[in-house]
Amino acid sequence: MALYEHIFLARQDVSQQQVEELTAQLTEILSQGGGKVTKNEYWGLKGLSYRIRKNRKAHYTLLNIDASAPAVAEMERQMRINEDVLRFMTVRVDELEEGPSAMMQKRDRDDRDGGGRGDRGGPSGDRRPRRF
Repeated sequence: MALYEHIFLARQDVSQQQVEELTAQLTEILSQGGGKVTKNEYWGLKGLSYRIRKNRKAHYTLLNIDASAPAVAEMERQMRINEDVLRFMTVRVDELEEGPSAMMQKRDRDDRDGGGRGDRGGPSGDRRPRRF
């Protein structure tokens, strides 16, 4: 069996409960194919960089999968049919990440570089007017 990371985006007008039901359906499809979902993370409703099918936001969900290629192909086929799924991506990995993903880890303000406006002008930059 191969290891996969799978991320899918669901429409903004579905509820979190409906996204969880969709995740349960996908997990069932994989288990019927002999696979299993080792980690399931709901990342929440987040803004998109650009509109996808008239949606400005989407529900993001990550699944770590241990399954055969035909089981993953069947899951992807079902996702293409489902109108609630905007996009999905499945990547084969050598090993699955333990613990929370990068999206779920809490970032402290102290960890960020710089902070403030920096060299873009403003209170900490120079006060000369810019010419374009």
